[in-house]
Amino acid sequence: MTAASQANPLVSLDYIPLLESIGDDYYDVVAAADFPQHLLRFRNDDILTQLGLDPAAISDEHFVSAFGQFEGRSPFLALRYHGYQFGTYNAFLGDGRGFLYGQVRGVDGNLYDFGTKGSGTTPYSRGGDGRLTLKGGVREVLAAEALHALDVRTSRTLSLIETGESLWRGDEPSPTRSSVMVRFSRSHIRFGTFERLDYLDRTDLIQRLVEHVVETYYPEARLLTDSAERYVRFYSELVERTAELVAQWMSVGFCHAVLNTDNMSITGESFDYGPYAFIDTYDPRFTAAYFDYGSRYCLRNQPAVCQWNLRMLQKPLQRIMPQTELDAALARYEGHYWHYYTQRMLHKLGFDALPSPLGVDLVKQTLELLSNVEVGYHTFFLELTRQFSLKWVEDADEIFRTTMQASDGGAQALLDQWRTLYQRSLQSQTPQALEQIPERLRRTNPKTVLLRPEIEAIWEPIVAENNWDPFYALLKRIQSPFLESVDLET
Repeated sequence: MTAASQANPLVSLDYIPLLESIGDDYYDVVAAADFPQHLLRFRNDDILTQLGLDPAAISDEHFVSAFGQFEGRSPFLALRYHGYQFGTYNAFLGDGRGFLYGQVRGVDGNLYDFGTKGSGTTPYSRGGDGRLTLKGGVREVLAAEALHALDVRTSRTLSLIETGESLWRGDEPSPTRSSVMVRFSRSHIRFGTFERLDYLDRTDLIQRLVEHVVETYYPEARLLTDSAERYVRFYSELVERTAELVAQWMSVGFCHAVLNTDNMSITGESFDYGPYAFIDTYDPRFTAAYFDYGSRYCLRNQPAVCQWNLRMLQKPLQRIMPQTELDAALARYEGHYWHYYTQRMLHKLGFDALPSPLGVDLVKQTLELLSNVEVGYHTFFLELTRQFSLKWVEDADEIFRTTMQASDGGAQALLDQWRTLYQRSLQSQTPQALEQIPERLRRTNPKTVLLRPEIEAIWEPIVAENNWDPFYALLKRIQSPFLESVDLET
């Protein structure tokens, strides 16, 4: 390490080579590309504080040197993995345009990865150029920050640097601009990391990797002395984490778009955002990726697809775990999902909890209403937040009195049914619980949502004028997406 790199706080962090320490069967050592230009377009100071760094002491030049020029750090590890892509197994995968830059502990004691995207070719590029388009980088910055603000477990972007190359892509007007991104996440180990080892018939490497994952990311499982119990506890917790994650996506109206097993994190964290989208209206059939011709990954399929992915993960894991225990853990997936989804949706409706089956009925009735009335998904909940009144407890006709009027009799009937059920839900609450509803609505339902037109609106000035001001303005809005206050009408 040179004196210059030692002076760079981003390079001189206490990097811990935990993945590297378990052996080179899981990665290839690679080099970063040399780029003709380095323009820092985004830096995440919030992450710096999680690492114990003072943002004021970190210059833009520090970011460029560490994460654009890649000075002072080595080795870089391109991870090996396979995966089921749209249901078909692909043995020709791996980190094709990124690598593991390093692993560090945050101030919370957790291990975090710095992983690049767009940093150059690797043995897994398969004819690709190993680059990331600038628009792709911008979209991932926005997705991660929006999800984080909405309390969805997600990777985040540490930095985005424009790199001055012209790229040709079939899904963007070309030539288009290039970038390199650094992703901050709990782990870059994927379901597909294990699937590759099963393909290679390497039970020994599967067991070593499971031990590493348990030791590093599953503290409760780590405490168990029996190895079989540790492994089963790990898988059981992964099932629950994944179910909770999908419930988070569904409640905020987020469609990931490409839920292949190589895009599923072993820690139950969402990452690697391609053609994602937040829904505008509630359409369970909404499909985010234009190339998902069969709508495999449409909105309503996300829970079932992630359950299927967990089942595919059983194939490598059953080499070291009892199949009956794996099946028993996966059988609890749907229960976990509906528990977390119902809880999140009740929060969006203002309630901490409702007696059974009233809570489930209210969520179902809300989704039926949103499916049949011409109102935006997010608009509905935002208007609920703005208009909420304690008068609704006594008079159901006051609920959405001046809005939500349906244009046909069937929709009007659904609205009336929902009003009645919502009033019953309010009447089940104590006076103290009723007073908490406005604040819960405020901190759950965003006024700013990252819809596709918003992204295109900020991208056009970047292309036409190199004007980044709309991007930074949107970023600020999605990082603080909620109303500042609400008035409780009595």
